[in-house]
This record gives sequence, C-alpha cells and structure tokens, in this order.
Amino acid sequence: MLIAFGSLGLHQRTMRIMVGERDERATRAAAAAITEQINHRQSAIRSVALQAANAATGPEHALADAAYLLPDFEGGIALFAANDTFMAASNGPEIWLARSVPERLRDFPSPSSTDAAFFLPPFTDPEQGEVLVLVVATAGEITAVGAFSPTSLARRATADIFGGNDQATAYLVTGSGDVLYQTGTLLWADLPAQNQPGAADALRGESGTTYLTIDGEEHVIAFSPITPVGWALVIEEPWRAATDPLLRTTELAPLILIPVLVIALTALWFGIRQVVQPLQSLEKKATELGWGDFAAIEESVGGINEIQRLQAELIHMARKVQLAQQSLRGYLSAVTTGQEEERRRLARELHDDTIQSLIALNQQIQLAQLSLQDETNKDRLALMQQMAEQTVAGLRRLTKDLRPIYLEDLGLIPALEMLGRDMSQATGLAIIFEKTGEERRLPPNAELALYRIAQEGITNVVRHANANQAKVSLQFSEKEVTLAIEDNGESFVVPESPAEMAPAGHFGLLGVQERAESIGARLQIESAPRKGTCLQVSFKDH
Repeated sequence: MLIAFGSLGLHQRTMRIMVGERDERATRAAAAAITEQINHRQSAIRSVALQAANAATGPEHALADAAYLLPDFEGGIALFAANDTFMAASNGPEIWLARSVPERLRDFPSPSSTDAAFFLPPFTDPEQGEVLVLVVATAGEITAVGAFSPTSLARRATADIFGGNDQATAYLVTGSGDVLYQTGTLLWADLPAQNQPGAADALRGESGTTYLTIDGEEHVIAFSPITPVGWALVIEEPWRAATDPLLRTTELAPLILIPVLVIALTALWFGIRQVVQPLQSLEKKATELGWGDFAAIEESVGGINEIQRLQAELIHMARKVQLAQQSLRGYLSAVTTGQEEERRRLARELHDDTIQSLIALNQQIQLAQLSLQDETNKDRLALMQQMAEQTVAGLRRLTKDLRPIYLEDLGLIPALEMLGRDMSQATGLAIIFEKTGEERRLPPNAELALYRIAQEGITNVVRHANANQAKVSLQFSEKEVTLAIEDNGESFVVPESPAEMAPAGHFGLLGVQERAESIGARLQIESAPRKGTCLQVSFKDH
C-alpha cells in the first residue's frame, strides 16, 4: 500500500510538473507567434506607407500592390494625408470615417521617428462589432493605417493548445485591462483582467508558471508577455483535466489494493482470533498440564475445528496420564514409605548400635589416657578421642537427617525451624523461617513430603545458588498450605515441563516434583536475574 500510493503521489506530482511545463511552452510559443504576426503587420504597413509616399507610384497604385496583405488586415488598409485627410482605402472611406480614424490619429500623434510603425489602442468596430487594432506608419506626407483583429490573431495562435479541454481558459489582455480575446471563464470574476493571477506578471514583461488551488482543485497558470504592444497572454487550466483520461483512470488502480487489504486484514483477524490465540491458550494450558494441573486443559480454548479436536485429544490424553499418575503416585507413595522406613531403621541402627559403640570406644580411650605415662602416646590417644567425638557428632547429624525426630514429635513447623537453624550453623548461610496463618497439623505423609522438599530446596541453594540468604516460609490458608523457599542468589533457566528436568541435570528438582505429586501438591518455580529463585509448593488440605 505504501509503495502503491507513494507511486501514485509521485505520478501525480510528475503529471503536475509536466502539465505546467507544457502550458508554459505553449504560452511562450503562442505569444511568440502573436508577436511575430504583429511585427509582420508593422513591417507590412510600413512598406505600404513607403510605397504610397513614392510620387511615381501614388496612393491608389500602392493600395493595389498591397492587396496580398489584406488577409492579414481584416479591417482593411487606408491612406491619409499629412493633415489626417482621407486619401484612399481598400474597403471604402465611410468605414474609416465611421471608425473616427482621423480623430484617433490626431489624439495619438506618431512618434518623432518615422522608421517604425506604432499601434493605437484597441477599439470596437461600429460596423462589425469586433475589436480592432490600428497599426500606423508614416512616410513623408503619407500615413498608412491597417486594421486587424487581435481576437483572430490570438484564436489562431491558441487553437491547438487545449486539445478539447473545456475547463481551460485563455485570454489576451492589454495593460489597461481590455480583454482582446477570451475563451473560458476567468478565475476571479470580480477581479480586473489585468490583475488576474499571471496577467500582472506578464504585463511587467515576465513569463513563467504558477499554481493556484481553488475549491480544492489545483490550477496551473502559464503567462507570457507580447512585448511590441504591451499585452499579456495567459493560459489557465486544472492540471488534472489536462491529463489523458486513461492516465487519470490509472491513478485509481492502487485503490484495488484497498479491498485486497481489507480481505487480508479480515483473514489476519480471523487467523488471530480463530487460530493464533486459541493455539497460544492451548500451549499455556498444555504447559500447566505438564506441571500437573489437569483441570486447566478442560477449559475450552475455542478456535477452528482442528484446534478443538486437538484439545479434545489432549484432554483424553491428560485423563489417561492422570490415571497413570494416580497409579504411579501409589507406587511412589509405597516407595517413599519404604524409603522412609529404611531411613528410620538405618537411623535407629546408627543411634542404637554405631553411636553407642563409638561412645564406648571414646570412654575406653579416656581410661587408657589415665593409665599411660608416655606423653607421646597420650597425644595420640587424645587425637583418637577427638576423632571419635567428631564421628559421633557427624553420625548424630546424619541420623537427624535420616529421621526428623522433631517432625514426628512436634510437627512440621518446629521441624522446619530446626532444619533452618541446623543448616545455617553447618553451612554459614543465613536462613530465615516465617509462618503465616493459623497453624494446624497435616497428614503425616504430607508433613514428611513438605519437610523433604524444604530440605532439598535449602540443599540446592547451598550447592548451586551462591546466595548469602535464604527464606523458608509456610503459609496456612483455609483450604491450602503453601511452602516457599526463596534465595537471593544466581538464577537459572526453569524447565518448561518436568519432562525436561532430567535431561537438563535438575535431578533434585525432579525429586521435589515427584514428592509434590505424591501428595497431590502443585509445584511452581520462578527464577530471574538479580532476583534469585523461588520454589513454591501448594498442598490442598481438605
């Protein structure tokens, strides 16, 4: 559209310039033709005066010899004596007397130089009613006068300019405002002809082109002076009307793009409303489905039939996956239960057997220290005692991790507080615990899963986030419990679905996702540069 209408504007500007240049050349050519004809008439009437002044030839014989000039002098040729007395004429004395030619000669005496002819102001012929111009030449005692029609002169000069354009105007005007020839109507009817656009410039001897906008339509005005007589020739027309009708029709060709554009926009609107937006919505719901929100895919996204069938297949597949996950959840629950039982057994064995044996060993080392006198052996025993105490402390931490005693005895909140305190002391990471809402106990499997999720989350912060602070928050609402682990460390690219966790090496997050699914909780992970990471698990308690 931009290229088409830009080309249209360029075409119109070019046509405007071309019409202006054409009219200017035509006006100059017509003015030159009129000037040439006027100069010819000056020379012709000068020749008649010289021939008539020849005593041997005489006035009558001079007029007879000038008969070939009569087509150029529509009003005829006459000879007058020095006292403006009529002598002879080509068309009868009464015509010249009716024209008051003697009086006109007396009112406009010839110039001091008799070498050139001069022109009298235009007048209306009383016999024929047309405007005539007298050209006068004096030779000795004889004055030759020729009468010609400037209207015919201008009509012949401008005949082939317009080519049938009925909106064009051409006029020939004198310096006093007399219109000698006119076709069409003037631009400003209430303005004198000599003050019309272009006419005043031509009367000052200038030639050129100007443009004028009238009633929303631009007109081109070309003007040129006719120097010998001080006249002005002006040609004016709307430049659009001067162009070929076929060219004006081709200007409308780009408009065919408008319905094409409307159709394209309609198709684009239909595509966006019925294809793109439903696909985007379906993609969002599929992502939520990947994170375990099976209800999201049930809501219709609309769109074309193919998209609706695709959603129906996804719903069918989601129900199968949900059934499979329910079965897998039972299996995971059994595995997790077995894992936790094994952890309890292992913690019990370590506490009741290994730790007790190490404590007994530590006591024997202390007794051995008392019976030895050798300082070297005492130092060795002291080192062994220290190693035994460190081993006991490490095993106690291990048994605490394997079997969260606070969780079994006191509940999730004290267990999370103790977890944060122990991890903070062991790693140096500042861990803040925050609880909101009315506290209540959860099912044992849910409390254990949330505790293990918090444990894995803090471990990931310590290992990968490079953070100096972490926050563990537990929020109780009426029907839901939300656990969040936040840090101010480095961010990472969150997988779009749990299926991408293992290929990306996020095995810890995969374990968190599996534990969340085992209790029917929903996992959300957000990570952004300079904002750290937030891991959030929402469990519906109902």
